[in-house]
Amino acid sequence: MALNLDLLQAQLNEMKEYISEKDIKNSSVSSAPVEWHLSHSLKVINNIISSLESSHPGNFKKEFSFWKVVIFLTRKIPRGRARSPKAVLPPEDITLEHLKGEWSKAKQNVSLINSFPGKAHFEHPYFKHLDRNQTKKFLEIHTEHHLKIIREILEKG
Repeated sequence: MALNLDLLQAQLNEMKEYISEKDIKNSSVSSAPVEWHLSHSLKVINNIISSLESSHPGNFKKEFSFWKVVIFLTRKIPRGRARSPKAVLPPEDITLEHLKGEWSKAKQNVSLINSFPGKAHFEHPYFKHLDRNQTKKFLEIHTEHHLKIIREILEKG
């Protein structure tokens, strides 16, 4: 069954609009500027979809995670609680070219999600194995979390 990717595509389109405002910062909202949130979110999308692509569906393990249930039901990630893994931290110098490249790659990668088997998966540090459908939902929630922060930075910036 094909997943509806409209929300993720719309989120990516919104992110593209913010690339030109990458240097704006508002420390009362976040210690990081817009560019950090954009780069991090795009790296998360790209790395996770790459993990889905290279996963072995037969190795998928359904595991219970209390926090996965809470986050998936509320569709909200609490701010300032978790630390990002090194693999999805932005580079020291976040250039316009870097953001545009990561965005283009993410746009292409999101369109691949429906080509993966249902049990394609990635291992989240807190939620354990997420299958393709759960991964799509996680990406929507995570991306929206950072878009909300960016919107607040720009509103008050």
